[in-house]
Amino acid sequence: MGRTGARRRSKDAEFLELVSGHTGRLYRSACLLTGGDTHQAEDLVQEALGRMYVLWRRKAWTGGRHRIDNPGAYAHTVMVRVFLAQKRRRSSDERPTDQLPESVGREPDGALRLTLLDALARLSVQDRAVLVLRYWEDRSVEETAEALRLSSGAVRTRTSRALARLRGQLGDSLAELAAR
Repeated sequence: MGRTGARRRSKDAEFLELVSGHTGRLYRSACLLTGGDTHQAEDLVQEALGRMYVLWRRKAWTGGRHRIDNPGAYAHTVMVRVFLAQKRRRSSDERPTDQLPESVGREPDGALRLTLLDALARLSVQDRAVLVLRYWEDRSVEETAEALRLSSGAVRTRTSRALARLRGQLGDSLAELAAR
């Protein structure tokens, strides 16, 4: 058990280093994906890191044929895939309603941020995922296509249409908020 235990502790230490270095970015991206719902964002990050840990323990990430050059980007990819999978299947305890829940207290200086989050939340989950990966995570078309399992052309088309929808929703309000 000496060598196996030492390897396991080494893998755990590497994973903890990954988590401590990337959790903030994962959480910020998750907030955008969930339309500003911080509770869902926390759950999404936790689910993604849980899946990463299972894979991390099973495979040799630091060498061999399972090497990943950028584990942080891979963690983001796992998180986006978890988000899309969750949105594809609708929970049996969710019920549509015509009543909105009470608003959560927001930062007083975040009018622009709130406007953008609200507009993002009104986009489809696929459109939101494309925009978050392309513009928040600053990923290339090819990286986004790989993460979402789409073709590069589909990513370009979806990006263009999602930006048009976002502009249509925001109208002149974005320029007014940005000028303040």
